[in-house]
Parts: sequence; C-alpha cells; structure tokens
Amino acid sequence: MRNVFQTTDSVALTVLRVVTGVVFFAHGAQKALGWFGGHGFSGTVNAFQHGLGIPEPLAVLAIAAEFLGGVGLVLGLLGRVAAFGVFCNMAVAVLKVHLANGFFMNWEGTQRGEGFEFHLLAMAILVAVMIAGSGACSLDRLLSRAGHRPPTHDTFAPALR
Repeated sequence: MRNVFQTTDSVALTVLRVVTGVVFFAHGAQKALGWFGGHGFSGTVNAFQHGLGIPEPLAVLAIAAEFLGGVGLVLGLLGRVAAFGVFCNMAVAVLKVHLANGFFMNWEGTQRGEGFEFHLLAMAILVAVMIAGSGACSLDRLLSRAGHRPPTHDTFAPALR
C-alpha cells in the first residue's frame, strides 16, 4: 500500500495545491465561520437542507471537507485526503446545482446561475493532488522523508552478532 504522505518534489504541484487550498479555505470559512460574507455554519447547514435537500450530517461533512480540506491543501498535510474531500464537494455541487446552468460561468449576468467550468478546473487539480501527492514544500513531503531512512551500518549490526 502506498504511504498517504508519499509525494514528489514538484514545485508546480505545490503552486496548484496551495492556490487551490486558499480558494477552498476561503469558501469553507464562509460556510463554517461566516467569514468573507458567508452565512456561517448554521445558515449553511439550513441552506443545504432546505434549499438543496442535503441531509444535515452530509451538510456538516461538506462544510468540514471544504474548510478542513482547504487547510490541508494549503499546508500540504494529508493532501490526498483533503483533495478527495474537496473533489467530492465539487462533484455534488456540479450535479445538484451547476450542471443545469450549463458549462460557462455567469460573467454577463444573463444565466439563471453559474455553470460548472470552475468546478471542472478545480476537480482536475484535485485529481492531480490525489495521484501525485502534495508536492514540494508540504508537510506530507516532510513526513514522507522522515519515514524513509536509508539503512545504515547500525541497522544490520544486531543481525551480525
């Protein structure tokens, strides 16, 4: 089984992960804390339940995945797990809300709502993190290196006695 912390030294992956993490942290903070003009935890759970028909336990999981997933992506901690949680949120958002509005964002204000192009881009980045890990400058990279120590002379000494 692959170590969940295992990753590459990719700087490009790091840039994608951090920027995506900042975006989802901000959106998660709107939902969890009411920051940046958001409705906060109770308001979001209520909107998910009554507006989208999402049961309360799943609404709570969605808020946690977006907020904590954003934090995990920024720090590069459990990046694959964070990316999976946010990916699931995006997939549900596309299916429950944005697919009916078409592909394009509502730049001109002429559509009923926003399309799913943003979600598609985010999901592609999240898949890259799920496949390759958090990249360079991540806690995952630090932890994967700490867990992989090359054998030393002392490692084999007890067997030779």
